[in-house]
Amino acid sequence: MGIVRLAKTLFTALAAAGILAAQSQPPLAQRIAARLRPNGLKADISFLASDALQGRATPSPGLDMAAEYIAAQFRRAGLEPVGDDGYFQNAGYQTVKPNPEGLAFTLDTAKAGEGTVAIQEAVATDLNRAAAFKVTLSDTAALDALTAEEVRGKVLLVEVPDGGGAGMAAFQAQRRILTLAAKLEPAIVVMVRAAAQQTNPNARVPLRDATAPAPKVPILNVWDKAIRDAVAAAKPGPIEAAVSAHLAAPIVQPVKLRNVAGVLRGTDPQLKDTYVVVTGHYDHLGVRPNAQGDSIYNGANDDASGAASVIAIANALAELEEKPKRTIVFVTVFGEELGGLGARWYTGHPIFPIARTVADINLEQLGRTDDNEGPKVAQFNLTGFDYTDIAATFAKAGAVTGVQVIKHEKNSDSFFGRSDNATFADAGIPSTTLSVSYIFPDYHQPGDEWQKLDYDNLAKVDVTVALGILDMANSAQAPQWNKENPKTARYVQAREKQ
Repeated sequence: MGIVRLAKTLFTALAAAGILAAQSQPPLAQRIAARLRPNGLKADISFLASDALQGRATPSPGLDMAAEYIAAQFRRAGLEPVGDDGYFQNAGYQTVKPNPEGLAFTLDTAKAGEGTVAIQEAVATDLNRAAAFKVTLSDTAALDALTAEEVRGKVLLVEVPDGGGAGMAAFQAQRRILTLAAKLEPAIVVMVRAAAQQTNPNARVPLRDATAPAPKVPILNVWDKAIRDAVAAAKPGPIEAAVSAHLAAPIVQPVKLRNVAGVLRGTDPQLKDTYVVVTGHYDHLGVRPNAQGDSIYNGANDDASGAASVIAIANALAELEEKPKRTIVFVTVFGEELGGLGARWYTGHPIFPIARTVADINLEQLGRTDDNEGPKVAQFNLTGFDYTDIAATFAKAGAVTGVQVIKHEKNSDSFFGRSDNATFADAGIPSTTLSVSYIFPDYHQPGDEWQKLDYDNLAKVDVTVALGILDMANSAQAPQWNKENPKTARYVQAREKQ
Protein backbone atom coordinates (compact mmCIF):
# COMPACT_ATOMS: atom_id res chain seq x y z
CA MET A 1 0.00 0.00 0.00
CA GLY A 2 2.85 2.32 0.85
CA ILE A 3 4.53 1.49 -2.44
CA VAL A 4 1.36 2.41 -4.36
CA ARG A 5 1.05 5.70 -2.46
CA LEU A 6 4.72 6.48 -3.17
CA ALA A 7 4.26 5.74 -6.90
CA LYS A 8 1.24 8.05 -7.05
CA THR A 9 3.21 10.79 -5.30
CA LEU A 10 6.12 10.42 -7.71
CA PHE A 11 3.76 10.43 -10.73
CA THR A 12 2.04 13.59 -9.46
CA ALA A 13 5.38 15.27 -8.88
CA LEU A 14 6.67 14.34 -12.34
CA ALA A 15 3.45 15.52 -14.01
CA ALA A 16 3.66 18.82 -12.17
CA ALA A 17 7.29 19.20 -13.20
CA GLY A 18 6.30 18.57 -16.83
CA ILE A 19 3.58 21.18 -16.65
CA LEU A 20 5.97 23.70 -15.10
CA ALA A 21 8.57 22.93 -17.75
CA ALA A 22 6.01 23.45 -20.50
CA GLN A 23 4.84 26.69 -18.89
CA SER A 24 8.41 27.94 -18.61
CA GLN A 25 9.18 27.28 -22.30
CA PRO A 26 9.28 30.37 -24.53
CA PRO A 27 6.30 30.79 -26.90
CA LEU A 28 6.41 28.73 -30.09
CA ALA A 29 7.07 31.70 -32.36
CA GLN A 30 10.02 32.69 -30.19
CA ARG A 31 11.46 29.19 -30.32
CA ILE A 32 11.13 29.13 -34.12
CA ALA A 33 12.75 32.56 -34.36
CA ALA A 34 15.69 31.35 -32.27
CA ARG A 35 16.36 28.71 -34.95
CA LEU A 36 15.59 30.84 -38.00
CA ARG A 37 18.09 33.69 -38.14
CA PRO A 38 18.87 36.41 -40.72
CA ASN A 39 22.50 35.37 -41.06
CA GLY A 40 21.57 31.80 -41.89
CA LEU A 41 19.31 33.03 -44.69
CA LYS A 42 22.04 35.37 -45.90
CA ALA A 43 24.55 32.50 -46.01
CA ASP A 44 22.26 30.30 -48.11
CA ILE A 45 21.12 33.03 -50.50
CA SER A 46 24.59 34.49 -51.03
CA PHE A 47 25.76 31.06 -52.18
CA LEU A 48 22.75 30.14 -54.31
CA ALA A 49 22.81 33.58 -55.98
CA SER A 50 26.59 33.80 -56.34
CA ASP A 51 28.28 34.27 -59.69
CA ALA A 52 29.80 30.81 -59.24
CA LEU A 53 26.41 29.23 -59.99
CA GLN A 54 26.03 31.24 -63.22
CA GLY A 55 22.34 32.02 -62.76
CA ARG A 56 21.14 28.40 -62.22
CA ALA A 57 19.66 27.93 -65.69
CA THR A 58 17.64 24.77 -66.39
CA PRO A 59 19.68 22.69 -67.18
CA SER A 60 23.20 23.81 -66.21
CA PRO A 61 26.13 22.88 -63.96
CA GLY A 62 25.13 25.78 -61.70
CA LEU A 63 21.67 24.27 -61.23
CA ASP A 64 23.29 20.94 -60.31
CA MET A 65 25.50 22.69 -57.74
CA ALA A 66 22.45 24.37 -56.21
CA ALA A 67 20.65 21.01 -55.96
CA GLU A 68 23.62 19.43 -54.18
CA TYR A 69 23.81 22.37 -51.77
CA ILE A 70 20.10 22.19 -50.91
CA ALA A 71 20.33 18.42 -50.37
CA ALA A 72 23.23 19.01 -47.97
CA GLN A 73 21.13 21.51 -45.99
CA PHE A 74 18.20 19.08 -45.82
CA ARG A 75 20.66 16.46 -44.57
CA ARG A 76 21.95 18.89 -41.93
CA ALA A 77 18.38 19.58 -40.80
CA GLY A 78 17.77 15.85 -40.33
CA LEU A 79 14.98 15.61 -42.90
CA GLU A 80 14.25 12.14 -44.20
CA PRO A 81 15.28 11.73 -47.87
CA VAL A 82 12.30 10.70 -50.02
CA GLY A 83 13.50 11.02 -53.61
CA ASP A 84 14.31 8.07 -55.82
CA ASP A 85 18.00 8.90 -55.28
CA GLY A 86 18.37 10.12 -51.71
CA TYR A 87 17.04 13.68 -51.59
CA PHE A 88 16.79 13.85 -55.39
CA GLN A 89 13.65 13.18 -57.41
CA ASN A 90 15.11 12.52 -60.85
CA ALA A 91 13.09 13.83 -63.78
CA GLY A 92 13.11 12.33 -67.25
CA TYR A 93 13.56 15.29 -69.59
CA GLN A 94 15.24 15.68 -72.95
CA THR A 95 16.62 18.59 -74.92
CA VAL A 96 15.00 18.80 -78.35
CA LYS A 97 17.00 20.70 -80.95
CA PRO A 98 15.57 21.22 -84.44
CA ASN A 99 17.69 19.73 -87.22
CA PRO A 100 17.74 22.10 -90.23
CA GLU A 101 19.39 19.56 -92.54
CA GLY A 102 17.39 19.32 -95.78
CA LEU A 103 14.66 21.68 -94.54
CA ALA A 104 12.37 22.56 -97.45
CA PHE A 105 8.87 23.94 -98.07
CA THR A 106 7.05 24.34 -101.39
CA LEU A 107 3.58 25.68 -102.16
CA ASP A 108 2.73 24.57 -105.72
CA THR A 109 5.70 25.95 -107.68
CA ALA A 110 6.80 28.51 -105.06
CA LYS A 111 9.70 27.18 -103.01
CA ALA A 112 10.66 28.97 -99.80
CA GLY A 113 14.00 30.64 -100.34
CA GLU A 114 17.00 30.05 -98.13
CA GLY A 115 16.58 31.87 -94.83
CA THR A 116 12.78 32.24 -95.19
CA VAL A 117 11.66 29.11 -93.30
CA ALA A 118 12.27 28.05 -89.69
CA ILE A 119 11.23 25.15 -87.50
CA GLN A 120 9.02 25.94 -84.50
CA GLU A 121 8.05 22.37 -83.52
CA ALA A 122 10.38 19.70 -84.83
CA VAL A 123 8.73 16.46 -86.00
CA ALA A 124 10.16 14.38 -88.82
CA THR A 125 7.99 14.97 -91.90
CA ASP A 126 7.93 14.24 -95.61
CA LEU A 127 5.00 15.58 -97.63
CA ASN A 128 4.54 15.37 -101.39
CA ARG A 129 1.84 17.61 -102.84
CA ALA A 130 -0.46 17.38 -99.84
CA ALA A 131 -3.81 19.19 -99.73
CA ALA A 132 -3.98 22.51 -97.87
CA PHE A 133 -6.50 24.43 -95.77
CA LYS A 134 -6.21 28.15 -94.97
CA VAL A 135 -7.22 30.08 -91.85
CA THR A 136 -6.34 33.57 -90.63
CA LEU A 137 -4.82 33.96 -87.19
CA SER A 138 -6.94 37.00 -86.34
CA ASP A 139 -10.25 35.26 -87.20
CA THR A 140 -10.94 33.72 -83.80
CA ALA A 141 -14.42 32.54 -84.79
CA ALA A 142 -13.03 30.59 -87.74
CA LEU A 143 -10.31 29.09 -85.57
CA ASP A 144 -12.84 27.91 -83.02
CA ALA A 145 -15.10 26.51 -85.76
CA LEU A 146 -12.42 24.27 -87.28
CA THR A 147 -13.21 20.56 -87.23
CA ALA A 148 -10.99 17.51 -87.53
CA GLU A 149 -12.91 16.42 -90.64
CA GLU A 150 -11.83 19.62 -92.41
CA VAL A 151 -8.19 19.58 -91.36
CA ARG A 152 -6.99 16.07 -90.50
CA GLY A 153 -4.07 14.99 -92.68
CA LYS A 154 -3.94 18.32 -94.53
CA VAL A 155 -1.52 21.23 -94.36
CA LEU A 156 -2.99 23.94 -92.13
CA LEU A 157 -1.81 27.29 -93.52
CA VAL A 158 -2.21 30.00 -90.88
CA GLU A 159 -1.98 33.50 -92.33
CA VAL A 160 -0.49 35.84 -89.73
CA PRO A 161 -1.58 39.46 -90.38
CA ASP A 162 1.06 42.20 -90.49
CA GLY A 163 1.94 43.01 -86.89
CA GLY A 164 0.29 39.76 -85.81
CA GLY A 165 3.42 38.65 -84.03
CA ALA A 166 3.06 41.24 -81.28
CA GLY A 167 0.59 41.95 -78.51
CA MET A 168 -1.31 39.79 -76.07
CA ALA A 169 -4.21 39.17 -78.45
CA ALA A 170 -1.87 37.75 -81.09
CA PHE A 171 -0.08 35.67 -78.49
CA GLN A 172 -3.36 34.19 -77.28
CA ALA A 173 -4.54 33.53 -80.83
CA GLN A 174 -1.32 31.73 -81.69
CA ARG A 175 -1.54 29.64 -78.53
CA ARG A 176 -5.09 28.73 -79.55
CA ILE A 177 -4.05 27.47 -82.97
CA LEU A 178 -1.17 25.46 -81.52
CA THR A 179 -3.57 23.85 -79.06
CA LEU A 180 -6.02 23.12 -81.84
CA ALA A 181 -3.27 21.42 -83.85
CA ALA A 182 -3.14 18.55 -81.38
CA LYS A 183 -6.90 18.13 -81.55
CA LEU A 184 -7.37 18.56 -85.32
CA GLU A 185 -4.39 16.43 -86.39
CA PRO A 186 -3.23 18.27 -89.51
CA ALA A 187 -0.20 16.89 -91.30
CA ILE A 188 1.67 20.11 -90.53
CA VAL A 189 0.94 23.66 -89.32
CA VAL A 190 2.56 26.46 -91.30
CA MET A 191 2.55 29.99 -89.87
CA VAL A 192 2.79 32.24 -92.95
CA ARG A 193 4.28 35.58 -91.92
CA ALA A 194 5.21 38.89 -93.50
CA ALA A 195 8.69 38.74 -91.97
CA ALA A 196 10.87 36.51 -89.85
CA GLN A 197 9.58 36.08 -86.31
CA GLN A 198 11.80 37.77 -83.77
CA THR A 199 13.63 35.25 -81.63
CA ASN A 200 14.85 35.60 -78.09
CA PRO A 201 18.66 35.63 -78.13
CA ASN A 202 18.60 34.21 -74.59
CA ALA A 203 16.37 31.27 -75.54
CA ARG A 204 17.68 27.83 -74.68
CA VAL A 205 17.15 24.50 -76.39
CA PRO A 206 13.56 23.35 -75.63
CA LEU A 207 12.97 20.67 -73.04
CA ARG A 208 10.51 17.81 -73.39
CA ASP A 209 9.13 15.39 -70.82
CA ALA A 210 10.57 12.07 -71.98
CA THR A 211 7.68 10.14 -70.39
CA ALA A 212 5.00 12.10 -72.25
CA PRO A 213 3.91 11.42 -75.84
CA ALA A 214 6.06 13.36 -78.29
CA PRO A 215 4.30 16.01 -80.41
CA LYS A 216 2.88 14.58 -83.62
CA VAL A 217 2.31 17.79 -85.57
CA PRO A 218 5.29 19.75 -86.91
CA ILE A 219 5.10 23.54 -87.04
CA LEU A 220 6.94 25.77 -89.48
CA ASN A 221 7.28 29.54 -89.82
CA VAL A 222 7.53 30.73 -93.44
CA TRP A 223 8.06 34.32 -94.61
CA ASP A 224 8.95 33.83 -98.28
CA LYS A 225 7.25 36.64 -100.26
CA ALA A 226 5.96 34.49 -103.10
CA ILE A 227 4.39 32.02 -100.69
CA ARG A 228 3.01 34.85 -98.57
CA ASP A 229 1.37 36.45 -101.63
CA ALA A 230 -0.11 33.14 -102.77
CA VAL A 231 -1.65 32.45 -99.37
CA ALA A 232 -2.95 36.02 -99.07
CA ALA A 233 -4.73 35.68 -102.44
CA ALA A 234 -6.51 32.48 -101.40
CA LYS A 235 -9.87 32.43 -99.63
CA PRO A 236 -10.15 30.78 -96.20
CA GLY A 237 -10.93 27.08 -96.32
CA PRO A 238 -9.66 24.40 -98.71
CA ILE A 239 -7.37 25.87 -101.35
CA GLU A 240 -6.30 24.55 -104.73
CA ALA A 241 -2.63 24.34 -103.93
CA ALA A 242 -0.41 21.43 -103.03
CA VAL A 243 2.30 21.48 -100.39
CA SER A 244 5.56 19.57 -100.26
CA ALA A 245 7.79 19.71 -97.19
CA HIS A 246 10.72 17.99 -95.56
CA LEU A 247 11.74 18.21 -91.90
CA ALA A 248 14.45 16.04 -90.41
CA ALA A 249 13.94 14.41 -87.01
CA PRO A 250 15.08 16.63 -84.15
CA ILE A 251 18.27 16.01 -82.21
CA VAL A 252 17.15 14.61 -78.85
CA GLN A 253 19.42 14.17 -75.83
CA PRO A 254 18.61 13.24 -72.20
CA VAL A 255 19.36 15.84 -69.50
CA LYS A 256 19.79 15.57 -65.72
CA LEU A 257 17.11 17.51 -63.87
CA ARG A 258 16.16 17.02 -60.22
CA ASN A 259 13.73 18.20 -57.61
CA VAL A 260 15.18 18.13 -54.08
CA ALA A 261 12.84 16.64 -51.47
CA GLY A 262 12.98 15.92 -47.75
CA VAL A 263 10.31 15.09 -45.20
CA LEU A 264 9.48 15.86 -41.59
CA ARG A 265 7.23 12.95 -40.65
CA GLY A 266 3.95 13.51 -38.86
CA THR A 267 3.18 11.72 -35.63
CA ASP A 268 -0.61 11.64 -35.32
CA PRO A 269 -2.08 8.18 -36.11
CA GLN A 270 -4.98 9.71 -38.08
CA LEU A 271 -3.12 12.60 -39.77
CA LYS A 272 0.45 11.43 -40.36
CA ASP A 273 -0.39 10.05 -43.80
CA THR A 274 -1.65 13.41 -45.01
CA TYR A 275 0.78 15.96 -46.37
CA VAL A 276 1.50 19.69 -46.41
CA VAL A 277 3.92 20.46 -49.24
CA VAL A 278 6.23 23.50 -49.01
CA THR A 279 7.83 24.48 -52.32
CA GLY A 280 10.18 27.05 -53.82
CA HIS A 281 12.01 27.00 -57.13
CA TYR A 282 15.79 27.03 -57.16
CA ASP A 283 16.41 27.77 -60.85
CA HIS A 284 16.75 31.13 -62.57
CA LEU A 285 17.61 32.54 -66.02
CA GLY A 286 21.28 31.69 -66.37
CA VAL A 287 23.67 33.93 -68.30
CA ARG A 288 22.78 36.50 -70.96
CA PRO A 289 25.04 35.84 -73.96
CA ASN A 290 26.98 38.69 -75.59
CA ALA A 291 25.89 41.13 -72.89
CA GLN A 292 27.71 44.34 -72.08
CA GLY A 293 28.60 44.48 -68.40
CA ASP A 294 26.96 42.12 -65.91
CA SER A 295 25.57 39.12 -67.76
CA ILE A 296 24.62 36.78 -64.89
CA TYR A 297 21.00 36.58 -63.79
CA ASN A 298 21.76 35.83 -60.13
CA GLY A 299 18.11 35.49 -59.09
CA ALA A 300 18.67 36.31 -55.43
CA ASN A 301 15.10 37.32 -54.69
CA ASP A 302 13.64 35.26 -57.55
CA ASP A 303 13.93 32.71 -56.16
CA ALA A 304 17.00 31.98 -54.05
CA SER A 305 15.00 33.70 -51.29
CA GLY A 306 12.23 31.11 -51.64
CA ALA A 307 14.59 28.13 -51.82
CA ALA A 308 16.55 29.40 -48.79
CA SER A 309 13.29 29.93 -46.92
CA VAL A 310 12.28 26.31 -47.58
CA ILE A 311 15.64 25.27 -46.07
CA ALA A 312 15.32 27.61 -43.08
CA ILE A 313 11.73 26.64 -42.26
CA ALA A 314 12.56 22.95 -42.58
CA ASN A 315 15.50 23.33 -40.23
CA ALA A 316 13.53 25.34 -37.66
CA LEU A 317 10.56 22.95 -37.55
CA ALA A 318 12.76 19.84 -37.50
CA GLU A 319 14.57 21.12 -34.38
CA LEU A 320 11.39 21.68 -32.35
CA GLU A 321 10.71 19.17 -29.58
CA GLU A 322 7.09 18.76 -30.66
CA LYS A 323 6.65 17.17 -34.09
CA PRO A 324 3.78 17.98 -36.45
CA LYS A 325 0.70 15.81 -36.67
CA ARG A 326 0.65 15.82 -40.49
CA THR A 327 3.74 15.10 -42.54
CA ILE A 328 5.45 18.19 -44.01
CA VAL A 329 7.17 17.69 -47.38
CA PHE A 330 9.85 20.24 -48.33
CA VAL A 331 10.57 20.40 -52.07
CA THR A 332 12.71 22.77 -54.11
CA VAL A 333 11.85 22.47 -57.79
CA PHE A 334 13.68 23.10 -61.05
CA GLY A 335 12.48 24.79 -64.21
CA GLU A 336 9.92 27.28 -62.88
CA GLU A 337 11.30 29.88 -65.26
CA LEU A 338 10.62 27.50 -68.17
CA GLY A 339 6.96 27.00 -67.31
CA GLY A 340 7.00 25.12 -64.02
CA LEU A 341 8.71 21.96 -65.24
CA GLY A 342 9.77 20.69 -61.81
CA ALA A 343 6.36 21.24 -60.22
CA ARG A 344 4.70 19.54 -63.17
CA TRP A 345 7.07 16.62 -62.77
CA TYR A 346 6.20 16.33 -59.06
CA THR A 347 2.43 16.38 -59.58
CA GLY A 348 2.77 13.98 -62.50
CA HIS A 349 5.02 11.67 -60.48
CA PRO A 350 4.03 12.43 -56.88
CA ILE A 351 6.23 11.19 -54.06
CA PHE A 352 3.14 11.15 -51.84
CA PRO A 353 -0.47 10.68 -53.00
CA ILE A 354 -2.07 13.80 -54.49
CA ALA A 355 -5.42 12.91 -52.92
CA ARG A 356 -3.82 12.97 -49.44
CA THR A 357 -1.86 16.19 -50.03
CA VAL A 358 -3.83 18.88 -48.24
CA ALA A 359 -1.96 22.02 -49.38
CA ASP A 360 0.96 23.46 -51.32
CA ILE A 361 2.57 26.55 -49.81
CA ASN A 362 4.86 28.00 -52.46
CA LEU A 363 7.52 30.57 -51.52
CA GLU A 364 8.62 33.23 -54.04
CA GLN A 365 10.35 36.62 -53.84
CA LEU A 366 10.37 36.98 -50.07
CA GLY A 367 13.60 38.95 -49.61
CA ARG A 368 13.22 42.31 -51.34
CA THR A 369 11.18 44.98 -49.55
CA ASP A 370 11.80 47.68 -52.19
CA ASP A 371 8.67 46.98 -54.19
CA ASN A 372 7.98 49.19 -57.22
CA GLU A 373 4.88 50.43 -55.38
CA GLY A 374 6.90 51.42 -52.30
CA PRO A 375 8.45 49.73 -49.25
CA LYS A 376 6.86 46.45 -48.14
CA VAL A 377 8.04 45.76 -44.58
CA ALA A 378 6.54 43.33 -42.03
CA GLN A 379 3.98 41.99 -44.48
CA PHE A 380 3.52 39.42 -47.23
CA ASN A 381 1.02 38.68 -49.99
CA LEU A 382 -0.90 35.55 -50.92
CA THR A 383 -1.89 34.79 -54.49
CA GLY A 384 -5.48 33.61 -54.81
CA PHE A 385 -6.16 35.20 -51.43
CA ASP A 386 -9.88 34.39 -51.66
CA TYR A 387 -9.49 31.05 -53.44
CA THR A 388 -8.97 29.01 -50.24
CA ASP A 389 -9.11 29.42 -46.46
CA ILE A 390 -5.29 29.31 -46.26
CA ALA A 391 -5.00 33.08 -45.78
CA ALA A 392 -6.80 32.88 -42.44
CA THR A 393 -4.18 30.45 -41.10
CA PHE A 394 -1.32 32.79 -41.99
CA ALA A 395 -3.22 35.83 -40.71
CA LYS A 396 -3.49 34.09 -37.33
CA ALA A 397 0.26 33.48 -37.38
CA GLY A 398 0.89 37.09 -38.37
CA ALA A 399 -1.12 38.31 -35.42
CA VAL A 400 1.43 36.56 -33.20
CA THR A 401 4.56 37.81 -34.99
CA GLY A 402 3.41 41.29 -36.00
CA VAL A 403 3.59 40.54 -39.73
CA GLN A 404 0.56 41.51 -41.82
CA VAL A 405 -0.97 39.14 -44.35
CA ILE A 406 -2.05 41.21 -47.35
CA LYS A 407 -4.43 40.81 -50.26
CA HIS A 408 -3.14 42.83 -53.20
CA GLU A 409 -6.34 43.81 -54.96
CA LYS A 410 -4.79 43.80 -58.45
CA ASN A 411 -2.11 41.13 -58.28
CA SER A 412 -3.52 38.51 -55.92
CA ASP A 413 -5.60 36.81 -58.59
CA SER A 414 -3.54 37.69 -61.68
CA PHE A 415 -0.34 36.25 -60.20
CA PHE A 416 -2.00 33.01 -59.07
CA GLY A 417 -1.16 31.31 -62.35
CA ARG A 418 2.38 32.66 -62.59
CA SER A 419 4.24 30.36 -60.21
CA ASP A 420 4.46 26.71 -59.23
CA ASN A 421 1.40 26.84 -56.97
CA ALA A 422 -0.74 26.85 -60.13
CA THR A 423 0.48 23.36 -61.05
CA PHE A 424 -0.56 22.01 -57.65
CA ALA A 425 -3.89 23.82 -58.00
CA ASP A 426 -4.46 22.17 -61.38
CA ALA A 427 -4.03 18.85 -59.57
CA GLY A 428 -6.79 19.91 -57.15
CA ILE A 429 -4.52 20.72 -54.19
CA PRO A 430 -5.39 23.96 -52.30
CA SER A 431 -2.41 26.20 -52.95
CA THR A 432 -1.01 29.71 -52.86
CA THR A 433 2.25 31.56 -53.42
CA LEU A 434 3.57 33.77 -50.62
CA SER A 435 5.69 36.79 -51.58
CA VAL A 436 6.73 40.11 -50.10
CA SER A 437 6.98 41.89 -53.44
CA TYR A 438 5.31 41.13 -56.75
CA ILE A 439 7.37 43.49 -58.91
CA PHE A 440 10.65 44.97 -57.68
CA PRO A 441 13.66 46.73 -59.24
CA ASP A 442 15.90 44.20 -61.04
CA TYR A 443 13.02 41.74 -61.55
CA HIS A 444 14.36 39.26 -64.12
CA GLN A 445 17.49 41.39 -64.52
CA PRO A 446 21.14 40.70 -63.68
CA GLY A 447 20.92 43.20 -60.80
CA ASP A 448 18.85 40.85 -58.59
CA GLU A 449 21.76 40.16 -56.24
CA TRP A 450 21.98 38.92 -52.65
CA GLN A 451 23.25 42.19 -51.17
CA LYS A 452 19.90 43.90 -51.93
CA LEU A 453 17.72 41.69 -49.73
CA ASP A 454 16.39 42.69 -46.31
CA TYR A 455 17.40 39.69 -44.23
CA ASP A 456 15.93 40.90 -40.92
CA ASN A 457 12.54 41.26 -42.59
CA LEU A 458 12.93 37.95 -44.41
CA ALA A 459 13.57 36.16 -41.13
CA LYS A 460 10.43 37.71 -39.55
CA VAL A 461 8.36 36.70 -42.57
CA ASP A 462 9.75 33.16 -42.53
CA VAL A 463 9.00 32.75 -38.82
CA THR A 464 5.40 33.72 -39.60
CA VAL A 465 5.26 31.31 -42.52
CA ALA A 466 6.73 28.51 -40.40
CA LEU A 467 4.17 29.16 -37.67
CA GLY A 468 1.34 29.04 -40.21
CA ILE A 469 2.62 25.84 -41.82
CA LEU A 470 2.90 24.15 -38.43
CA ASP A 471 -0.65 25.26 -37.54
CA MET A 472 -1.86 23.78 -40.85
CA ALA A 473 0.00 20.55 -40.17
CA ASN A 474 -1.52 20.27 -36.68
CA SER A 475 -5.10 21.17 -37.60
CA ALA A 476 -7.68 18.42 -37.91
CA GLN A 477 -9.35 20.52 -40.61
CA ALA A 478 -7.49 20.45 -43.93
CA PRO A 479 -7.39 23.59 -46.12
CA GLN A 480 -10.34 23.90 -48.48
CA TRP A 481 -11.10 25.59 -51.80
CA ASN A 482 -13.63 28.40 -51.60
CA LYS A 483 -16.49 26.96 -53.63
CA GLU A 484 -18.31 30.30 -53.57
CA ASN A 485 -15.58 31.87 -55.70
CA PRO A 486 -16.28 31.09 -59.38
CA LYS A 487 -12.56 31.27 -60.16
CA THR A 488 -11.95 28.08 -58.20
CA ALA A 489 -14.44 25.89 -60.09
CA ARG A 490 -11.81 24.01 -62.14
CA TYR A 491 -9.70 23.35 -59.02
CA VAL A 492 -12.69 22.18 -56.99
CA GLN A 493 -13.62 19.83 -59.82
CA ALA A 494 -10.08 18.43 -59.95
CA ARG A 495 -10.19 17.85 -56.18
CA GLU A 496 -13.53 16.09 -56.30
CA LYS A 497 -12.28 13.68 -58.99
CA GLN A 498 -9.54 12.32 -56.72
